[in-house]
Amino acid sequence: MEKSPTEDPSNAGKTEQQGAENNVPKSGERPDQGTAPTNDHYRPDPQMDRDQSNIPAPDVANAKYLHPILAQPPEELTGLQLEERAKVAAGVTAVIKSMEFSWTEGGVNRGTRGLLKMNQKDGFDCSSCAWPDPDDHRSVAEFCENGAKATASDADDKAAGPEFFAKHSLAELSKMTDRDQNNAGRLTHPLVKRPGDNHYSPIEWSEAFQIIGRELNALDSPDEAVFYTSGKVPNEPAFLFQLFAKQFGTNNLPDCSNMCHESSGAALSPTLGLGKGSVTLNDIYEAEVILIIGQNPGTNHPRMLTALQKAKRNGAKIISVNPLLEAGLNHFKNPQDFMNPLKAIGALLGDGTQITDLFLQVRVDGDMALLRGIMKHLFEAEDLNPGQVVDHEFIAKYTTGFESFEQNIRNTSWEDIEELSGITRAQLLEAANMLATKKKIITCWAMGVTQQRQGVQTIQEIVNLQLMKGAIGKPGAGTCPVRGHSNVQGDRTMGVWEQPTKEFQDALAKEFNFKPPYEHGYDTVEAIKAMYKGKTKVFFSLGGNLLAAGPDTEVIAEGMRKQKLTVFVGTKLNRGHLTTGETSLLLPCFTHADVDMQRSGHQMTSCENSMGVVSQNKGVLVPLEGQMMSEVAILSGVAIATLGERTNIADWVAMTENYDVIRDHIARVIPGFDNFNEKLRRPGGFYLPNGPRERKFTTKNGMANFTTTELEKYTLEPDQLILMTVRSHDQFNTTIYDYNDRYRGVHGERRVLFMNREDMAERSIKAKDLIDITSHFKGEKRTVEKFVAVPYDIPRGNVSAYFPEANPLVPIASVAKVSNTPTSKYVVVTVEPTRKTVGAPLDIRLAVEA
Repeated sequence: MEKSPTEDPSNAGKTEQQGAENNVPKSGERPDQGTAPTNDHYRPDPQMDRDQSNIPAPDVANAKYLHPILAQPPEELTGLQLEERAKVAAGVTAVIKSMEFSWTEGGVNRGTRGLLKMNQKDGFDCSSCAWPDPDDHRSVAEFCENGAKATASDADDKAAGPEFFAKHSLAELSKMTDRDQNNAGRLTHPLVKRPGDNHYSPIEWSEAFQIIGRELNALDSPDEAVFYTSGKVPNEPAFLFQLFAKQFGTNNLPDCSNMCHESSGAALSPTLGLGKGSVTLNDIYEAEVILIIGQNPGTNHPRMLTALQKAKRNGAKIISVNPLLEAGLNHFKNPQDFMNPLKAIGALLGDGTQITDLFLQVRVDGDMALLRGIMKHLFEAEDLNPGQVVDHEFIAKYTTGFESFEQNIRNTSWEDIEELSGITRAQLLEAANMLATKKKIITCWAMGVTQQRQGVQTIQEIVNLQLMKGAIGKPGAGTCPVRGHSNVQGDRTMGVWEQPTKEFQDALAKEFNFKPPYEHGYDTVEAIKAMYKGKTKVFFSLGGNLLAAGPDTEVIAEGMRKQKLTVFVGTKLNRGHLTTGETSLLLPCFTHADVDMQRSGHQMTSCENSMGVVSQNKGVLVPLEGQMMSEVAILSGVAIATLGERTNIADWVAMTENYDVIRDHIARVIPGFDNFNEKLRRPGGFYLPNGPRERKFTTKNGMANFTTTELEKYTLEPDQLILMTVRSHDQFNTTIYDYNDRYRGVHGERRVLFMNREDMAERSIKAKDLIDITSHFKGEKRTVEKFVAVPYDIPRGNVSAYFPEANPLVPIASVAKVSNTPTSKYVVVTVEPTRKTVGAPLDIRLAVEA
């Protein structure tokens, strides 16, 4: 093995030749992953030390008149056209759209080079989703339409430089749509909005660092600062970000994970001992049955469809549970098939691969009842076939709590199950029959589950199902939370967490010779509350767009306005950069696709995907002209300017000049990262330790724990509906690429509300009518205006709208139990015709299929 580049600088940036891949597990085998990590238990009663005081509902409807800088997207309609919803995902259209975005944004040469190096073993990691890459062979085009859009946006050859910001005030920029803000071009120079200014103007990096240091050091307490992170940030800068915050003296490290998969971690840690999934990509191929719950892979994780297609061809059955029958849950045409002469004709003319064998159109928030219904059927089947359905041997050897769990499921009435889930007993029996005799079972879920009121408890029922079947810790079986942003899982591994364990802090203290804080800090919801109440004075965002990602948009905006300083590190303009503190800094950084040259040469970073594989990220595109810096260099500059003699300045300089120095630190602090620099240079990267994958459950009692949950009912007023927020197809996270949602048949508009036709008829609402939506929470009301009613195949009593447009309806105090995740998948609303003057007429070509 070559020496680490910290010992031999000539090895900086090098990777091993792509030859034999000894670390690649074969189908049906478990990867060589090293020693199991320490546990990551959540605090036992997390609600007790959170701020329970009330924040009054903001005047959402009139905010546009109260503040010249819009926190919400503008209400002007952009020209709705409706078509029938798609029944097939991907195909030729996806290929055409991928090329169109890539060549439009970055030009043919730049765009093509970016695509061909994305997700390759010697290239860079896609900056959108965290779906894993194949361990062995990777195709030339190892990307999906969404990844192509993300890379095209990163490769944009347009610049949003000082001239752009001199021309447009913050108020003018806020009246642009989110799409137009993103398409304005790459940020190229550090900018400042000084007190009283209404424009961003150029600033030297040295002064920007001095401003940050001065404002942070002027705080009465380090806890008056909030350090927010996006899941797009690679491991190395994420590690430095949490290190700086802790050396400064606070654990106020909220991140986007608090709003997406925090419920997964909160459910998995006490039950299995690790807040991550327990499967590999090869397990998907080996599974006999795959449950997909609360997830839309065709839009949010399109490369997952390739894995599901392979599983289907290997004989797997797929059960899909979702309020909407999404195109990706229906049929899939694999774009890779067009390059195979034997498959090209069929892929072009046929319907593709049928993904779902059984579709259960669950009511919003009804997944927990649905899971209980399946398990109740399984227990009844076990009564008729003793020892054939429930894996008693596994349960006796590896688990605790089975008897209480079993009694809880048996005692649940069929009436409650059917009422809450919206699924009949007969439909649930069909699902149970598909599972009854199978042992290789995988359950996948995403934000459709985690953002429910009982998201944590629903995931615990998923774990219960896996445990009763013994379907964990063996090939083809296990839990699979499908994460969103490229490194949202890795950021948590790197220590970006407001609840750090004592073991992690002790290791950090030993490595860097300082005393870190051990008290828990603010998560995202608590940070928003603290900012709103004036308890904080500095908000520092490393990537992301909290204003558009978080709940209660106008509460976040008011909190931002109360800060002395807001700092935004980013690649492109977004709405969150415009609602600012008294002073605001906008600092441009590199993307995953950019070449990062430092003193020791071409640097690489790393990301951890949804299945615990850490692989390299090495940019290939020359950055645009300007003064952009890497995230590592920016953080080092901030740390030196702020901490001074309180830190080891020479070490920060060394980490900036050679990122291998950062990785050597990580190797000594975080279990599983031993020999980090050497392992990262393996083609394809390496697997992190995963106890549940090996049936090593690092819970407090060393066992896998069944959970006895409480199935809560809810009551609604006669006119009330349940709203869930979703993404469109031309969107990833808060980044809007265009106004279209091709798979759902929506073109040219985002201010839409999907409604059941019968619910529309009851309210005398017709297709294309303009409506206002009001949310209701503990007597409070929030109203967004001028949405368009769209009839759709959605359960009675449920409606759906896109975020961030619908985020102002999500109350800051409405959170999931334990995880404190905003309940964006459970918002009580009423709908009525809009009373405002209507703008441009709508173009409706064809009614959406009901």
